[in-house]
Amino acid sequence: MDNLSFDEFLKVDIRVGTVTRAESFPEARKPAIKLWVDFGGEIGEKKSSAQITAHYTPEAMVGRQVMAVVNFPPRQIGPFMSEVLVLGLPDADGEIVLIEPGHRVPDGGRMH
Repeated sequence: MDNLSFDEFLKVDIRVGTVTRAESFPEARKPAIKLWVDFGGEIGEKKSSAQITAHYTPEAMVGRQVMAVVNFPPRQIGPFMSEVLVLGLPDADGEIVLIEPGHRVPDGGRMH
């Protein structure tokens, strides 16, 4: 693993947002959910495709706060443009578990 400087780390903009809408994404190559996440006034609502179907349903995602990298370039995932990268960690079986704040915080807050 390569080391990076603190200045390089600061370039990665990780923010918290609330999922406002979620839908199944059957067109994706791997099972996924389409998410619309509100990051507050400065950033607004952004879309993401997340391979989180082992632990989450679209219905259970609405209202949940998630952490995401908001300054990667958009990426076309099949017919869907993913604008942010929602962050998670693999469980013991390699399935993604989302990274979430332990308490409700204002949308748009930047990770320190």
